[in-house]
Amino acid sequence: MKVFRIVIAALAFAAFTILAQTQTQTRPAGAPANIAIIDSSAFTDEKAGIARVMTAMQQIEAKFTPLRAEIRSMRERLNTLRADIQNKRAVQDAKTTAQQVDEADRLEIAIKRKAEDAQAGYQKESLAALDPLQKDIGNALTQYAQSRGITLLIDANRVPIIYAASSLDITRDFINEYNRTHPSGAVTPAAAPARPARP
Repeated sequence: MKVFRIVIAALAFAAFTILAQTQTQTRPAGAPANIAIIDSSAFTDEKAGIARVMTAMQQIEAKFTPLRAEIRSMRERLNTLRADIQNKRAVQDAKTTAQQVDEADRLEIAIKRKAEDAQAGYQKESLAALDPLQKDIGNALTQYAQSRGITLLIDANRVPIIYAASSLDITRDFINEYNRTHPSGAVTPAAAPARPARP
């Protein structure tokens, strides 16, 4: 099982299902809704997505890269140990083989625990970094829709759409505007208090 997977789109943007802005004061009853479509999965596109999202994801990945390498090294050591046991079982005494099996079993348990802890830590860091960012993007999306008179905004990433004219898709325009008004170097998405240094 892979410990580290990019599941940020699911974690960060699950709330972008449907955004409906009812502007009854400015729109007469019975008037047709001004509908638009956005694809929130494009927010995490490495080249053309929201820069702040990509920066946050890259920071999280960089933080967990050493731990990922450590777990990979432990797994390689376990594989070597298991192969060694298999190759020498017939030519060495049973006591030595039993000790090696115990060592391999302990290593396997240690790998499992470290992998589980790493996965939990990765998810926690992802949520901590991306939850404020998700709210900020949601607010920006609401302002974007209101400023353009959009009364119903549907996320194509969450709602199946059989057909929609390309003119309804505001994804690229919104991403461009958000990146322009919220540069990635301005404020870190997870602006949490600094943790005290460990001794």
